[in-house]
Amino acid sequence: VQLQASGGGLVQAGASLRLACTASGRSFSPYTVGWFRRAPGKEREFVAAIRWNGGNTYFSDSVKGRFTISRDYAKNTVYLQMNSLEPEDTAVYYCATGRTIQSTVSRPTAYNDWGQGTQVTVSS
Repeated sequence: VQLQASGGGLVQAGASLRLACTASGRSFSPYTVGWFRRAPGKEREFVAAIRWNGGNTYFSDSVKGRFTISRDYAKNTVYLQMNSLEPEDTAVYYCATGRTIQSTVSRPTAYNDWGQGTQVTVSS
């Protein structure tokens, strides 16, 4: 499967962005779709995930209440809606798919396929 992440950009603090992750080659079913990010000089960090079948969602504490994640069956796309962006959210955002269980949903090693990343820059 090929994953295409899009929607990044340069915004001011407090603004919103919506990232999209589209799969080609197969459906996201029955996988989990996760978003991760990597800021300069930092390790890759889990952001959010959604189970394609069932719709269970998961968020890191740092984005809970500000970010939401959703899926569009018809477009085979997962969206990450990011509100109240902060400079600390600046990073390259990656989407990924994998078979996960609740205890592994935030682990990058649980995901097999990764998109190319999209840059999000939040200025203060």
